[in-house]
Amino acid sequence: MLSRLPRFIPYSCFLAFFALFTATWAWAAVCPDTDPRALSLLDKMSRNIQQISYHGVATLQRDGDMQVLQLSHVVDQDSSAERLTELTGQGAQVERATHPLDCIHPGQQMLRLGAALQAGDCNIARQYRLRVSGGERIAGRNAVRIEVDPRDMYRFGYIMYLDQETGLLLKSETIGRGSRVLEKFQFAHLSYNEAMPEISGVTVTHQARHPDPHTQTISAPVSRAWTVSWLPRGFTPADRSLGISGRRTYTDGLAVFSVFLEDLKHEIRPGEGLVRDGGTTSYTRGMLVAGEPVLVTVVGDVPVNTARLVADSIGWEH
Repeated sequence: MLSRLPRFIPYSCFLAFFALFTATWAWAAVCPDTDPRALSLLDKMSRNIQQISYHGVATLQRDGDMQVLQLSHVVDQDSSAERLTELTGQGAQVERATHPLDCIHPGQQMLRLGAALQAGDCNIARQYRLRVSGGERIAGRNAVRIEVDPRDMYRFGYIMYLDQETGLLLKSETIGRGSRVLEKFQFAHLSYNEAMPEISGVTVTHQARHPDPHTQTISAPVSRAWTVSWLPRGFTPADRSLGISGRRTYTDGLAVFSVFLEDLKHEIRPGEGLVRDGGTTSYTRGMLVAGEPVLVTVVGDVPVNTARLVADSIGWEH
């Protein structure tokens, strides 16, 4: 368990707390229909997620199917290591050995108060209505409940439960049309410590690479430079894939989706391919872009209509 706070808080910590309180109050003035406590909690989550060592067992439910996962995150000096292991099914494991602590991804940055406030922008509060609505005890921890309601039809809603002390996400529900729960994640057991537990019986291990955010990523290159000309409000590029790279990734701070483009030698029959797995949509369509046949795939945490509109907007750069 985390140790209690020291009796005398360092002056630097007081200044950081005061700055966060002031920023939250000012943001509430700019965005009057947003709960400032919810903004402060999301800010805390985004800042602490890489700084805490934790291990836990969690469940992931999608469309009646449930997986049991073991999650580990260990912080060591200026980097962190992560591991996700399936305890059900095939027993696959994903590892990421080194992630720099000073590497802040676009989604994390969008949940932080300072930069957006200084620019006079509500940031994520422009896309979602946020409010704190009580809490409960999850995995032995006191959790705060945050309701995240979309302001348009192009994204899902969420109910999030954050550890009251650390800001770690303990439970989340992805909410679709008609208040239907599409996906549910929840820790059943959680401990805060710095030792990576041993796992036996793993059949497949994947090594996740951490791309350099300052370099262009080339993935399945296409013959010409292309662009996505329509995005739901608030989505921004999450990587630097440009030009002939076959992939673009976007985030609004909570949701993430990727667009893949592939050249085809011959035009295929009109039609759509759709797979929905909980809160994840995979939408595929063969189409002509300026008379050239391509295969477009949109995968991510967005409704089908969003994926379809994004695919419709793809074109060649001039």
